[in-house]
Amino acid sequence: MLDGQTLDTRAQWLLKVFEQSRHPAFHEMPLAEGRALFTETMLSLSKPMTPFKTPEIGELVDRAIDGPGGKLPLRIYRPFGLGAQRVPAILWLHGGGFTLGSLDAYDPPCRFLAARGGCVVVAVDYRQAPEHRFPAGLDDCLAAWRWLTASAATLGIDATRLVVAGDSTGGNLAAVLANDVRHEAVKPTLQVLIYPATDLRMDTKSYEMFGDGFFLTRKGMEWARANYVGDDPALIDDPRVSPLRATDLAGTAPALVYTAGFDPLRDEGIAYAAKLKAAGVKVVHRNFDSLIHGFVGMSAVVQAAARAMDDIVAGLRHELANLS
Repeated sequence: MLDGQTLDTRAQWLLKVFEQSRHPAFHEMPLAEGRALFTETMLSLSKPMTPFKTPEIGELVDRAIDGPGGKLPLRIYRPFGLGAQRVPAILWLHGGGFTLGSLDAYDPPCRFLAARGGCVVVAVDYRQAPEHRFPAGLDDCLAAWRWLTASAATLGIDATRLVVAGDSTGGNLAAVLANDVRHEAVKPTLQVLIYPATDLRMDTKSYEMFGDGFFLTRKGMEWARANYVGDDPALIDDPRVSPLRATDLAGTAPALVYTAGFDPLRDEGIAYAAKLKAAGVKVVHRNFDSLIHGFVGMSAVVQAAARAMDDIVAGLRHELANLS
């Protein structure tokens, strides 16, 4: 037990597997190798396996739209049985430290969200650091959001039920996007932030407690931060980099915020949920206290992660069904 929490036994086993592997950490590898290993790891932990089979979907389309840096790849997932009905849509922004993630790495959870959530999921292959530093990736996400809102009718999407969601640094991008567009004609109905990185200062108690030995490490996040913004204190405290530093969150979308108990990012996620609530935003927060960072991609091997994903989808469906 640590900080009043007990780590899930399968998560403990997985951490031992990571520890015993001969791979260096992602941030210690050449960039191309780190990205390839990240995708391989994500797929090996979340691809269809008994008893946690990834749901099938009705249609998957890869396409590209015009983005601020050129063509911007998207992957669109449609669930079975839509017919002529208009359904909610999720703009999914993947994690990976602003550096490592990919559409392929997050294919299983996107399929899950589409099939179990009854939503069209649009995953964004935004530009990543260090080749493209802040705000390039964020600009791509904003471009994808505006394309989605403009294309809702063509895509058969209900423009009154649009969600922006992401995990880890994707949760960072989702939070910033939700705040950036809050005064636009169409803003998100809901933001879903899964163990989001909200403060790149990295000075919380959970960083002290879980910054080494629990999959995501302080060194890994320091590497991600350096890739994204460098070490400029002014940029680190920019609310479009660290949304917890925003002074005005009023009017941003209602939020579902999920944190993991054994995660360096736990405390900043909890703090962001509290700050949203203090700004008058409707917030539902849940801490999965037995899990580690990255559980979105671990449902094939950690039963508690699979249950957490079921709970997240249930929360999503509940909020979309009870819009005020």
